[in-house]
Amino acid sequence: MPPIQSKSKKRDDYYRDRRRRKVCAFCADKTVLIDYKEVNRLRRYLSERAKIEPRRKTGTCAGHQRELSVALKRARHVALLPYAPQHLRP
Repeated sequence: MPPIQSKSKKRDDYYRDRRRRKVCAFCADKTVLIDYKEVNRLRRYLSERAKIEPRRKTGTCAGHQRELSVALKRARHVALLPYAPQHLRP
């Protein structure tokens, strides 16, 4: 016979999925334009494999995520940011 789950266990499972929503850093700073030359700020939104992090991980809003991806791609094009991680290059 399986053990009986208490009500507190069910309550913990319910609240585990309802985490606090992350706040967009650009909205909080009231940033008007995301500049591709701010390399230190843009680097936070790249993974260790130099991929653009998704919204669910960074917490940026949809509009700023679009601007952020354009800025990251421009910074890569001008060689301010890497396309690929350094350790994977031959």
